[in-house]
Amino acid sequence: MTQDEVDGLVPRWQEAGMSAALIASLEISKRMSRVHMVFDQAMKAELAELGLTYAEFDVLAALARSAPPHRLKPSELSRSLFLTSGGTSNVLQRLTAAGYVERSDNPGDARSRWVQLTAEGLRVANTALDGAGRAHAEAMAGVPEPTLRRAADALRELTLALGRRGR
Repeated sequence: MTQDEVDGLVPRWQEAGMSAALIASLEISKRMSRVHMVFDQAMKAELAELGLTYAEFDVLAALARSAPPHRLKPSELSRSLFLTSGGTSNVLQRLTAAGYVERSDNPGDARSRWVQLTAEGLRVANTALDGAGRAHAEAMAGVPEPTLRRAADALRELTLALGRRGR
């Protein structure tokens, strides 16, 4: 089996007396960080061309994925994107100023408002989603599809075993 940089750390962890389970957890954490870094760098390059941060992209993408008229409540965005309400509010202010989203009253609930993509926001969201697809494809270029599928399935098992922590 081919080894990576993380494998080089394992003997030190073993010498330190760490348990096999802890070592495996550290290996997962280190490798996930490396994969995240690869995706992060690829995404930043795509998003920079559009003048978007990752959080702004995430909000635009969530709204674009919602059923027409592409609107959600801020609380729904926060929950689905794992953002705090304050973080969501800041992102929405920037996207509103850019003309990508607009807020409107919710006639069904006077305590809440809708956030909806503008036509320009939908255009930018679709452009960003296309770029995200390219970034992910380029980041994983050369990785065999069966390897990607096994990794995705293994990570699903891991996230299901971890439950709803971090939400």
